[in-house]
Amino acid sequence: MELPTPQDLRERRTALGLTQSSLADAAGVSQPLIARIEGGDVDPRLSTLRRIVTALDEAEGDVVRSEDLMNETVISVAPDDSVREAIDLMEHEAYSQLPVLQNGIPVGSISQGDVIRAGNDVSNLPVSDVMSESFPTVARDATVDEVRNLLDHYKAIMVTQGGETVGIITEADLAAQLS
Repeated sequence: MELPTPQDLRERRTALGLTQSSLADAAGVSQPLIARIEGGDVDPRLSTLRRIVTALDEAEGDVVRSEDLMNETVISVAPDDSVREAIDLMEHEAYSQLPVLQNGIPVGSISQGDVIRAGNDVSNLPVSDVMSESFPTVARDATVDEVRNLLDHYKAIMVTQGGETVGIITEADLAAQLS
């Protein structure tokens, strides 16, 4: 990632018609800090710079959010479902893993690997006996950078609102949006 210079920030802010005060409000920093950064008097922390750049992106309408990426139809199983039902659903949908939801709340995940590691004769066991940890969750307004960082470590991300699942994002969803 190439960091913007103070001049880049000032030019971008003025091109968007923002005052230092309005940018400061949007980024959650003070107006004097924006002035000092743009003047080259201070080197901001990376987290501060990221908030300023995100505020500028939002002013341009360029920020992609998790709600823009997610599939609202979430194919899942319940902890009480049999492993056989989970396997059949994975085969039918051509998925290698599924979220496990209980009353709309993510409680785990099950994958073909989980079933294989569980051994023979697990078809009649409940999913809860072989499932793994839940996929991580994000809010509807999580940025694409947050989503990308999580997908570097997990196969899917659950999008939740008020604790309840409203969507799912996989690497394929991210690739489709950004291509």
